[in-house]
Amino acid sequence: MNLLIRQLKKYGTIHDDLEQELLSRTKFMTKQKGDFFLKQGQVVSNMFVIEKGLVRAFYNKEGREINVWFGIENTILGSVIPLFFNLPSQESIQFLENSTIYYISREDMNELYQKYHQMETIGRKLAEEYCKILEERAISLQTESAEERYNTLLKNEAEASLRISLGHIASYLGITQETLSRIRKK
Repeated sequence: MNLLIRQLKKYGTIHDDLEQELLSRTKFMTKQKGDFFLKQGQVVSNMFVIEKGLVRAFYNKEGREINVWFGIENTILGSVIPLFFNLPSQESIQFLENSTIYYISREDMNELYQKYHQMETIGRKLAEEYCKILEERAISLQTESAEERYNTLLKNEAEASLRISLGHIASYLGITQETLSRIRKK
């Protein structure tokens, strides 16, 4: 079964007619390590799920890349601003490993939202989950120490944390690599 459809089914029922439309609208792509799914300033409004691989989202600030999230297999992903608002992205999404993904365009999703109430419900539940993740991340950045943030990353993203470079992890945590090294030695 198409991985995107399998992941969407976690958020609600997908009847046969909707599943057929999703199958016809979903595309498959292979990307190489270092390739981009989206670059800052682009309007690439696709929702995707990684079958195999790893991505990071980051933005540039004063010549520094600041990682804001990572995505691994079986997670539905996308850049919120282009996906929901059809505006230029403030972040870039880059593949950290050779990857295969399934994706669907914003336009196709919106058509399916209009046509199928069940798809609209799935989209709402996805958006709600994303809001929860963003709120937890904001609270973590404001209230947790660097060591607590690192331990949360290890707890929530154990597999991914083994595949992500220390430089990218440090950037995500908002600390230097030296600080991360000290934390890891404890």
